[in-house]
Amino acid sequence: MRILHTMLRVGDLQRSIDFYTRVLGMKLLRTSDNPEYKYTLAFLGYGSNPDHAELELTYNYGVDQYDMGSAYGHIAISADDVYQACEAVRAAGGNVTREPGPVKGGTTVIAFITDPDGYKVELIQRKDEEMGAGLR
Repeated sequence: MRILHTMLRVGDLQRSIDFYTRVLGMKLLRTSDNPEYKYTLAFLGYGSNPDHAELELTYNYGVDQYDMGSAYGHIAISADDVYQACEAVRAAGGNVTREPGPVKGGTTVIAFITDPDGYKVELIQRKDEEMGAGLR
């Protein structure tokens, strides 16, 4: 078994696609509209299944915001250089909500950004030999 995708419900599909493609460098892989059941899906990622997990954005017609609840944590994305990645996020209009630096109690460099719907995205600095297809 393997993780195929993570799904987030979004209030404005194009705004979210723009964020994940322009700010985080993902590619829009495919979309699927289902007017009968009033939803549209957009799949994004740094590669597609089966080699890479994807992010599924779900827009339910007429719903422009969701209650985050207390169970959601974050999505994690690897980056060669978290400091540089945060500068690129800011330059593209993104919101850095935790500045880059070592994780509490450790040495791994992390940062957090927030997407337009309020979802947290953690950037984690990885060594070259550990890198997958992360934010570069």
